[in-house]
Amino acid sequence: MTKLMKYFFVFFCFFLTLNAYSEISIKYKIGNEIITNVDILNEQKLLLFLRPDLKKLNSTEIKELSKNSLIKEIIKKKELKKYFDLEKKYNFIDELRINLYNFKNIKNDKQFEELIKNENIEEKNLIDKLKIEALWNELIYNKFYNLVKIDRDYLKKQLEKKISSDLKFSYNLSEILFELNQNETEDKKFKLIKNNINKNGFEYSASKFSISNSSSNGGSIGWVKETLLSKEINNVIKNISVGDFSKPIKYPNGYLILKVNEKKIIKEKIDINKELQEFIKFEKNKQLNQFSLLFFRKIKQNQSIYEY
Repeated sequence: MTKLMKYFFVFFCFFLTLNAYSEISIKYKIGNEIITNVDILNEQKLLLFLRPDLKKLNSTEIKELSKNSLIKEIIKKKELKKYFDLEKKYNFIDELRINLYNFKNIKNDKQFEELIKNENIEEKNLIDKLKIEALWNELIYNKFYNLVKIDRDYLKKQLEKKISSDLKFSYNLSEILFELNQNETEDKKFKLIKNNINKNGFEYSASKFSISNSSSNGGSIGWVKETLLSKEINNVIKNISVGDFSKPIKYPNGYLILKVNEKKIIKEKIDINKELQEFIKFEKNKQLNQFSLLFFRKIKQNQSIYEY
């Protein structure tokens, strides 16, 4: 290679590198943390990997979801660093991996490595994302568990009333818990969400509008016995056909929309003591979720978020 060609080759490589970096742009800044267009693209890959149902969305919609997901994650990470070493390999990581393998129908590490390679996903980014959510749940539990109030006798009386009737149902539910921004009314916000549900589906709308932790899973709650639900909610969902969703229900942290995915009759005889334990667990989780929402809202208000 001649001297002139060497110079040309070096200049060409430098030009390619410069051009590649010129395509990276800062989109948001949260405190001293930045989000680039590349970060949003990587988050999009992770979301589509964990939520394949999002693939039906157009590029603008998935980009919006990815941006909001990253902002939320960075805010949580900044708070978690006060309590945890985020670089540590925690014991629960193996359990997260097993759950992920089951979700993706993967049998071993080799299949997992092939899958994420095909999806162009970094394993560390994927595991870190799951780890942050797990540590956030642990933080909320440690911080607020002593504030959870459970009146066992009251719950037992409520349960006895609920199981007195002959026919009981279990519902597979999804939710959207939304709050009102400035100058928004309940009717206006519900109309916006309803139109979005009709256009893109309930799962996407939950990811976009819901402030509940279930939003990361498309609003899915799973199977819930009617004995665990309040009288108000039972009165609402018993009149909803499978596949339909409710009008907003006033809730402690906002307004709740419930969708009935499936419905079945509980055929087995209800054990009051076993049911009471489930009821207590359900109520504890509900209160912890409320604390989680309030706490996140508080720390988010203390963050400076700039868009570029």
